[in-house]
Amino acid sequence: MTAKKNLIDDLINAFTCLPGVGKKTAQRMTYYLLQRAKNDAINLSDVLREVVLNTINCRSCRNLSQEELCELCSDPVRSDDMICVVESPADVFNIENSTNYNGKYFVLLGKLSPLDGIGPKEIGIDLLDSKMASGNIKELILAVNNTVESDVTAHVISELAINNSIKVTRLAQGVPVGGELEYLDQHTLSRAFDKRTLY
Repeated sequence: MTAKKNLIDDLINAFTCLPGVGKKTAQRMTYYLLQRAKNDAINLSDVLREVVLNTINCRSCRNLSQEELCELCSDPVRSDDMICVVESPADVFNIENSTNYNGKYFVLLGKLSPLDGIGPKEIGIDLLDSKMASGNIKELILAVNNTVESDVTAHVISELAINNSIKVTRLAQGVPVGGELEYLDQHTLSRAFDKRTLY
């Protein structure tokens, strides 16, 4: 006789795919939703499904979007001569909510890591290089994390920018070594953005 599938265990295991969520936290979340918030759980399920099925990467900047061109890229008020390079869509969200930046973005969706098989093509450096070669960009802001892999990624991108006669700056004060933009508070990120220096 086949053992019956345990749906509660399946939900607990599903929650552990989230960053920072271990087995204990996943259990608490599961039992909370099943005991006290069934309607919220159904709503969460519906919204999550809709967002996952209807979210793509913008064809221009690679940020998350519901349209082929995201709201930021299609905004005529934003400056076309400045591109801020970030590692993830979460970084775009954080910068948008913490600074006065009014240019465009390019989302790498990762960083160079040859040991993991992540090279320039996997993070879209060829697409970024094409944008830089257009001649419209005057400044490239490297708003990447302060890690070894991110430093290598920043170096490769800065060389391409310099070859295209583009000014390259990088976030400065306030970003700790090993720190990730996603976890910085708004004041720290805003100050780092305003105090960026030539790379």
